[in-house]
Amino acid sequence: MGTFQQTIKRPFTLSGVGVHTGKSVNLTVRPASGNNGYLFKRIDIDGAPTVKADADLVVDVSRGTTLMQHGVKVSTVEHLLAALVGCEIDNVLIDLDSQEVPIMDGSSGMFVDAIVDAGVEEQTDFQKEYFCLSKNISFYDRQNNVELIAMPADEYQITVMIDYNSPVLGQQHATVDHISQFKKEIAEARTFCFLHEIENLVDSNLIRGGSLDNALVIVDHKIEANQLKKLATLFNRDDIEVEEGYLNNVALRYQNEPARHKLLDIVGDLALIGTPIKAKILATRPGHSANIEFAKKIKKFIRESKNMKDIPTYDPNQQPLFDIRKIERSLPHKYPFLLVDKIIEISDRHVVGIKNVTFNENFFQGHFPGNPVMPAVLQIEAMAQTGGILVLHTVDDPENWDTYFLKIDKARFKNKVVPGDTMILKLELLSPIRRGLCEMHGTVYVGNKLMTEADLVAKIVRKEQF
Repeated sequence: MGTFQQTIKRPFTLSGVGVHTGKSVNLTVRPASGNNGYLFKRIDIDGAPTVKADADLVVDVSRGTTLMQHGVKVSTVEHLLAALVGCEIDNVLIDLDSQEVPIMDGSSGMFVDAIVDAGVEEQTDFQKEYFCLSKNISFYDRQNNVELIAMPADEYQITVMIDYNSPVLGQQHATVDHISQFKKEIAEARTFCFLHEIENLVDSNLIRGGSLDNALVIVDHKIEANQLKKLATLFNRDDIEVEEGYLNNVALRYQNEPARHKLLDIVGDLALIGTPIKAKILATRPGHSANIEFAKKIKKFIRESKNMKDIPTYDPNQQPLFDIRKIERSLPHKYPFLLVDKIIEISDRHVVGIKNVTFNENFFQGHFPGNPVMPAVLQIEAMAQTGGILVLHTVDDPENWDTYFLKIDKARFKNKVVPGDTMILKLELLSPIRRGLCEMHGTVYVGNKLMTEADLVAKIVRKEQF
């Protein structure tokens, strides 16, 4: 397994229909720079807004995985994401001219073929950093008897067991011992559903693009001739027959194709963790809902582990990169609302600032008398100002720009900040800075103790615009 991140050499375009919307859609996958990850772009919407492949952005898992960011949706993303992970691609930009990723033949096979044809390019300026689990992480849904466990391992390994109490399926297992096996062993496995689900889905208008060309339909009870005729009309076929428990007269690609497709879905859904992992995954009766909750749990563990691992070191004897005079010239904030004293680290992806908390701060008069505690909102403001230094660092004349705070998300306040504390403020980009818009994950430490964390969005605007 390579040590560098990878993208595709050339763009490729695929066209098809959305299985749920029934709408025609063109999808173009393009190379992207290192650390970009998987980013969807809705080119059918004014401004071509983007949606990040992120478990925290999942808004629907009813019949697939749907993401939404800033009110913009992208749905049925799991088969494409599984293909990208299976081909060990780390960074791409995915253009869509409709909401839903095309279903193609119901598997990841066509996506994998297109990726292979496009070629793979190593990005030697960017290391591929795997997260290796240090302990077991588990998720259990008692109501649906679903269990997923991630255990420490040297590779990315997955084993799936499904059991639908069906005479056709029985109990099935599927396994990959290394993600490189995905292309040959998993990618061609098609999505499936049971015949008794079809009419409900049709009546609910949920499979307007579904056909016998993009799904296996399992028949686990006797079906009358008049129902077959009705189904033939529904699927625009002259006739339909049941063969070995499957509605379409198409040979299975694998003896355990349904189990392999469930494994495919797990690979696609866990891509939303946003970090390649080395772990052994054991999944019993998985589905999209459980997969996403499991992905969120792993992502949270990774974030907390990185927070503790990557705590910045503050040496007061070290000369700062920005002292208070340079910060004052850079930021529009002034006394008594300038809440950053030093900048000790800065790169194109992160910044570290220092705020010395003193009892002389005017807010301690009322927050709280006899029990001085720094207000949580001012800790967030200090993080935002530190992030403002990062984004203003991208322009030549920072004194001519103002920073505006647009959004706070996932704020957590774990410990009190009190007079005498030295706050270490670390801001890291969640996505590349575009048009002055900066999405960041911020953390506040005192010593090696995590005090506060949040995701922030800020924007810089030229002063003459107001």
